[in-house]
Amino acid sequence: MDGDGQLLVPQGLTEEEFAELEPLIRNYHTFEDLPNTCTSLVTQRIDAPVDVVWPFIRRFDNPEKYKHFIKSCRIVSGDGGVGSIREVTVVSGIPASTSTERLEILDDEKHILSFRVVGEGNTGEDTKMFTDTVVKLNLQKLALVAMSAMHGHE
Repeated sequence: MDGDGQLLVPQGLTEEEFAELEPLIRNYHTFEDLPNTCTSLVTQRIDAPVDVVWPFIRRFDNPEKYKHFIKSCRIVSGDGGVGSIREVTVVSGIPASTSTERLEILDDEKHILSFRVVGEGNTGEDTKMFTDTVVKLNLQKLALVAMSAMHGHE
């Protein structure tokens, strides 16, 4: 977002795609500027139908299916639906060893999943750098997993 409150076109989207998605981005990916928080928006084009991609994303209890660097994941509160909290253990060598995350939105109709990291022992700058890098790699892996599923190699 620029200084005038205008959203900037995220890397990976054309201006036309951004214009179509801007209402969703404003509604689901714009957050209050609170102390000790940071936000980020990373995009990835996936050449697969939503009915192939969505089942991987919506599984809050199984992020390792399409995410890199995850050693394990366990739901510590809830049933995997909105309000559930998971503890993700990442492989060694990554800045944080665990990430505690709360599922904020799970909308099967609009295909929106949003979660908040509620516990991670890094600075805001480290967290943003880590998240931007890891989310980008995770989205690339999701594209590969979806393409493999489309061709019957799940």
